[in-house]
Amino acid sequence: MLTQLTGGDLDSISSGVGLTFATGSLGEIVSSLLKILFPIVGLLLLLYLLYGGYQYMLSRGDPKAIEAAKGVITNALVGFVIVFVAFWLVQLIGRVLGIPDIYNLFGGSSGGGGGGGSPRPL
Repeated sequence: MLTQLTGGDLDSISSGVGLTFATGSLGEIVSSLLKILFPIVGLLLLLYLLYGGYQYMLSRGDPKAIEAAKGVITNALVGFVIVFVAFWLVQLIGRVLGIPDIYNLFGGSSGGGGGGGSPRPL
């Protein structure tokens, strides 16, 4: 059975292993990086998708250029799926481990519809 870790438990584990940094604990650093990383990756994926569409429009019926543009668009969509799944895996891991800083990272609610401060039991 999985047990939930509280913030104090995580701090004691990270300090016991020596994972404290001058700017904060490892969890705080990861949380602040995720807040920056996901939006940047989403913006890059959008730009890559637009680039593929631009290539497709400028292909002028050339089969090689059309295939190259379709490859760029496909890669952008696959990248979007990967980032989307990564986001939800981070949310799931945060909920399973009981780390509200992770599952509330982007302002999400902590349970379905009713709010509240603790995760739903499994």
